[in-house]
Amino acid sequence: MLILSKHNGPQMKKIKFGTDGWRAIIAESYTVNNVKRVAEATAKFMVANGMKQVVIGYDCRFGGKMFAETTASVIGAYNIKVLLSDRIISTPMVSLGVVKTKSDMGVVITASHNPASYNGYKLKSSFGGPTVPNDIAAIEQLIPETAMIAPPQVNDLLESGVVEYQDFEQVYIDHVEENFDLDAIKNSGIGIAYDAMYGAGQDGMKRLFPDAHLLHCEKNPSFMGQAPEPIEKNLIEISKYIADRDDVHIGIANDGDADRIGMFDEDGHFVDSHRILLLLLFYQFEHKKLNGKVVITFSVTEKMKKLAELYGLEIEVTKIGFKYIAEIMIKEDILVGGEESGGLAVKGHIPERDGIWIGIMILELMAKTGKSLKQLIDEVYDKVGGFAFERDDLRLTEEKKQSIIEQCANDSYTAFGPLTVVKVEKIDGFKFHFEDGTWVMIRPSGTEPVLRVYAEAPDRLATRRILDTVKDSILP
Repeated sequence: MLILSKHNGPQMKKIKFGTDGWRAIIAESYTVNNVKRVAEATAKFMVANGMKQVVIGYDCRFGGKMFAETTASVIGAYNIKVLLSDRIISTPMVSLGVVKTKSDMGVVITASHNPASYNGYKLKSSFGGPTVPNDIAAIEQLIPETAMIAPPQVNDLLESGVVEYQDFEQVYIDHVEENFDLDAIKNSGIGIAYDAMYGAGQDGMKRLFPDAHLLHCEKNPSFMGQAPEPIEKNLIEISKYIADRDDVHIGIANDGDADRIGMFDEDGHFVDSHRILLLLLFYQFEHKKLNGKVVITFSVTEKMKKLAELYGLEIEVTKIGFKYIAEIMIKEDILVGGEESGGLAVKGHIPERDGIWIGIMILELMAKTGKSLKQLIDEVYDKVGGFAFERDDLRLTEEKKQSIIEQCANDSYTAFGPLTVVKVEKIDGFKFHFEDGTWVMIRPSGTEPVLRVYAEAPDRLATRRILDTVKDSILP
């Protein structure tokens, strides 16, 4: 879209980075020219900060290789060494590649779990995690109104040695083999079903677990019309597949760039991020005998606080967004960190969401204990109690959304029907705690006329009752 100016001629639309990079619709705003603009800003930032080397990778989306090569040609034109992936790879493979090659930054051409019409541009820092918000803001300010006219061809930069192809998938596989007891997993008899959702995790998982039952492990930039987000409603096929078979004991699903995870137990029941986080803390502390701080975002189950307290560990709650966890992980000794949306990280790996790595950790836990996923979850329930977590996305007018948020901010809600509020937290949105230990959280979407309402209670029926009661109270 062009914005015409009487005085300055045509100006390109301003490009804004969101919480996890720049994303836009392919051929509308996500074009070669706009990618050149963002790449040029990245290069200028790197030069200004004395940076010399960048890793660039791309996932399965339409035009991924082309956009990655475009980025490489622009950054290479600034005489910055570019290590370009020779194939489709996951976002964590880029992040790990940055660390292993001692590079200064990473760029991933991906729109993560967004629908197929989108592509994007994620930035990674030298520590192997998301670039911190201040640096993102600085790069955003450097984006020019028009792209560099004619950057060199990638082939010319390859010949000169400025750009070099590297196999970052192999780097990742080697790292996994160094850090996990893969033989124990393979000899355990655990049957694995893996759903790549047509995403970038497929090749790595095929190599690591060649006997796994594979679903949607082909390259399909359309994702067959399904946004590659590993949440329960998007994973009906793998759930049914596991339920119908006796030789599958766990299901693992990753999003489009394989940094998020969803899981299934042996009955085909979905295992969400809250339970995976609890299992990771349980494994790291009780079995691996590791210590450290726990960091979770505001919408994660309160049971994480209970388990951390049981283990005598410090826990910190951040705003929603993995970048807040990553910022703490690079400064402090963090045992486990994670968010409700499937982005989880652990001590002993890079400060990055990694859906494959987390899946292997749970497999190793099962292999080492000889217990099923369901049995392990029950063991954690014995410590902190069972629970159900649900979320409603209420589509409202912007006016109504803002009115409800204003009432939350003004402490107008002291009860929702029969539910009496005993405490309110306002870290990121508004979490209302009730007398029986249950809670509801209200948080506005920053990009849509949507109000997100989360609730936690001992079972699904009670959770549903809370959500319905709150909805009736705020939408009279």
